[in-house]
Amino acid sequence: MLNMNFSERVVIDTQQQPWLPSPAQGVWRKPLEREAKESGHTSSIVKYDAGSQFATHPHPLGEEIFVLEGVFSDENGDYPAGSYLRHPPGSQHAPFSQEGCVILVKLNQFNQRDLNVVKINTQQTPWLQGIGGLQVMPLHEFEHEHTALVKWPKGETFQPHRHFGGEEILVLSGKFQDEQGEYPRHTWIRSPHMSGHFPFVEEETIILVKTGHLPISAIQP
Repeated sequence: MLNMNFSERVVIDTQQQPWLPSPAQGVWRKPLEREAKESGHTSSIVKYDAGSQFATHPHPLGEEIFVLEGVFSDENGDYPAGSYLRHPPGSQHAPFSQEGCVILVKLNQFNQRDLNVVKINTQQTPWLQGIGGLQVMPLHEFEHEHTALVKWPKGETFQPHRHFGGEEILVLSGKFQDEQGEYPRHTWIRSPHMSGHFPFVEEETIILVKTGHLPISAIQP
């Protein structure tokens, strides 16, 4: 098991982590959280070398992907950098990449009733006005779980706040900051239920944010 205590805050600068081999030749990964070696609740940064592929595999409790670099593909289509994908519980596919890619992958973390297929090219989706100078791009919502991109303009400060059901951030560009530290591009942060912080940025920054998604056992008061 790796980082499976959801009451603990976890910060990983993934750019400083080594690539580890996966069961598929030419597919590499950086584990972020993992319930078991090749099954269960898992989050990873995954790299496909050009021309590599992964065998057809099922998603018992869903798969969530954000394409960070390159073009990710499966038998259903090609997904360039900025694509957000959700494959519901019980789905399966055979992924590959002709030119190579880097993706964030979250496996087996869906509610069993969350059955919608989601495919969003965020490069072609408009931003909405958020609080203060923030811009927001909603990606997914199910009950108390919310996923979105948030764009912070240079010098923006947000009010102190707490996270019911936890918060997970992947910094996509720029540098995210709060009173606990600085988080450069591709830093992954997972904060527990009812944790709080006072975030701000000094340069334009875009983050992928998920809230309210930790397992119910981890969010009991």
